[in-house]
Amino acid sequence: MIYNYTFKPEPPRCTGSMSVRSLRFSRAMVFAIDEINNSTELLPGIKLGYQIYDSCVSVPVAVHIAFQLTNRQDPVFYKGSNCSHSGVVLAAVGDSASTPSISISSIIGSFNIPLVSYFATCACLSDKQQFPTFFRTIPSDQFQADALAKLVKFFGWTWIGAVHSDSDYGNNGMASFLEAAMREGICVEYTESFFRTDPKSTIQRVADVIRRSTAVVVVAFTAVGEMKVLLEELARDPPPPRQWIASEAWITDPNLMSFSFCAGAIGVAIQQSVIPGLREFLLDLSPSEVATSPLLTKFWEDAFNCSLKETSDSDKKVCDGTEDIKTLNSPYTETSQLRITNMVYKAVYAIANAIQNAVCNKTNGISQCDKHIRLKPKQVFKELKEVNFSKNGYHVSFDANGDPVAFYELINWQKSESGIIELVTVGYYDASLPRDQEFHISRNLTWLDGGTQVPVSVCSESCPPGTRKVLQKGKPICCYDCIPCPEGEISNITDAPDCFPCPREFWPNPKKDACFPKPVEFLSFDEVLSIILAVFSVSGACLAIITAVVFFYHRATPIVRANNSELSFLLLFSLILCFLCSLTFIGAPSEWSCMLRHIAFGITFVLCISCVLGKTLLVLIAFKATLPDSNVMKWFGPLQQRMTVMFLTLIQVIICTLWLVLSPPFPVKNLTTYKEKIILECALGSAVGFWAVLGYIGLLAMFCFVLAVLARKLPDNFNEAKMITFSMLIFCAVWITFIPAYVSSPGKYTVAVEIFAILASSFGLIMCIFAPKCFIILFQPEKNTKKYLMNKK
Repeated sequence: MIYNYTFKPEPPRCTGSMSVRSLRFSRAMVFAIDEINNSTELLPGIKLGYQIYDSCVSVPVAVHIAFQLTNRQDPVFYKGSNCSHSGVVLAAVGDSASTPSISISSIIGSFNIPLVSYFATCACLSDKQQFPTFFRTIPSDQFQADALAKLVKFFGWTWIGAVHSDSDYGNNGMASFLEAAMREGICVEYTESFFRTDPKSTIQRVADVIRRSTAVVVVAFTAVGEMKVLLEELARDPPPPRQWIASEAWITDPNLMSFSFCAGAIGVAIQQSVIPGLREFLLDLSPSEVATSPLLTKFWEDAFNCSLKETSDSDKKVCDGTEDIKTLNSPYTETSQLRITNMVYKAVYAIANAIQNAVCNKTNGISQCDKHIRLKPKQVFKELKEVNFSKNGYHVSFDANGDPVAFYELINWQKSESGIIELVTVGYYDASLPRDQEFHISRNLTWLDGGTQVPVSVCSESCPPGTRKVLQKGKPICCYDCIPCPEGEISNITDAPDCFPCPREFWPNPKKDACFPKPVEFLSFDEVLSIILAVFSVSGACLAIITAVVFFYHRATPIVRANNSELSFLLLFSLILCFLCSLTFIGAPSEWSCMLRHIAFGITFVLCISCVLGKTLLVLIAFKATLPDSNVMKWFGPLQQRMTVMFLTLIQVIICTLWLVLSPPFPVKNLTTYKEKIILECALGSAVGFWAVLGYIGLLAMFCFVLAVLARKLPDNFNEAKMITFSMLIFCAVWITFIPAYVSSPGKYTVAVEIFAILASSFGLIMCIFAPKCFIILFQPEKNTKKYLMNKK
């Protein structure tokens, strides 16, 4: 409207249909004032007056009302002998909405007139610097926002949509909710705001967002008017099943329960209460009484579709007085779910108690009030801060911000057997309880589509143990991929942000959700490979023993006596030890076994090669002794041969002793060769010691091989040097190939390679040196003569 300032504009007026529920609120205020005026305990001898205004949930209308209250317009107040000071407003009850309450409180607060709201929940109204005289009997939206966020978290929903009224109630409430949701780790896919008077295209856009979204849960922080408009639009093309989370503004509104696709909605609501005598008061209406009030007249005519006055409207009959309000099914008569109504009731009683504290004194338990006192709004405002009482079992008090203690019931929309949606209290939320104990669920809930299973609303499914979360680029923290833990790492909780490595001697199970001790591996006696090697080892030792028995039995024959039989028996003894020392490499390594296996191997092999070297030298010297004027044999007799073997072996004993004293071999757990298992093996202690032992054996073997090659062409029917040459060739070939195989073989196969080298070289010696002699002894005895052996070719 455009004003030209040439005439007084008309005052703002309400339009649209009347809220019958709000009518019940106003009638509850009248009931409370009547109770107080008839009470002998509260304000005895003092009568309270009142004036009811309809703000129409409109800021312009609310501002107009606020100025009326401050201007002390006497005609609107009842004058009588019981009124002490006509025209002075001491306090106001209202408004039902936050935005009008902000406007009213901002104006009347300047005059210290307290405003006690029963339904304005915006957290912004708790700011005492802006609204110092504002009080309320309903909890602040800050508590409601925390409750809704914790409710969402309680049921495991991390991916939600949110809609709210484009008003102080909706905007501030949603801001508080989003802040609380962020603290709880909840992600919001979309946030849409709208107002009931917005263009239809805006409402359609919000509805389309809900229909297309992937979030199953929708939090609606809206007033009843906005929710009605939104649900009507959604009803044209119902969305996929959605789990609605409701604010207290609309969860108990009976008019919205006709939208069946909202069945299963859950939300917080003001505690259900009982007000004795209220129902009788609400139903105690006669047509004559109704005719005195424009609001009651409109309600009556709309409810019974009749007119209290003569009318030209042919569709409406004249009310004939037979209308019975007790038979009426209306929000006005619905008193089984008194919630906000009790907030109105408590607001009136809070003001009455504040006035009593200001004008009355107790003497001997009897209240005496000065009804002629000139009471000011500032005094009522001061006393309101201190009120602390209970009415009908419900406590009333205000904290420093003018807010009451937050207590909500959890309401669930459940379909009855007849298909009608009913309000069912399923638990409560008490903000005064310790953290994580605020919620109490007392009965089963019904979810969307009437299901009994809690719906799932997540952007990404939870990552099971054994995986970790990796955020999806450009999306909220609730949207992530589940990546398996890397090798050697686990996660043992759901939605683990990171994996962590197992201790050194542990390895993950296949699911990578637990660490288990790594299997310990070594060359044990119960393995097939160990059994095969052990059989060859024992077989070799037995073969050497049998050879020694054959030689001992035929010790007087020329082939045994040739080339020093004493060295042959010592060689066979050392070969037995060589075969048997390979057994020390099988089994779990210990301190003693680690030292024994390497030392036994080193000494027995040097003893063996020393004997072979002695026999080779003996062949060369023996043929030198056949030359004229040669007396070389006297310098290499049996004593010198024994001393040569003992001296060469003693050098190895000294090397081994130094190795044991300085840095002996020791058992160790090898954790590096294989990540998933532990190799028990013998560490060398000193690599120099090990390679010195091995190098000394190689040096003697090479020297022996060279001498045997030199002696291989000496004339004789049985030239033992040829057999020694072949045996040393095999020996050297085995140990030369052993070195790279030993270095490259992993784990227990390193030990197997070493055993194989010992057995192969030992079999090479016994087969090349002793097998030909045993063959002649056993199968060609005619060649076992001195004449045959001395014949030169």
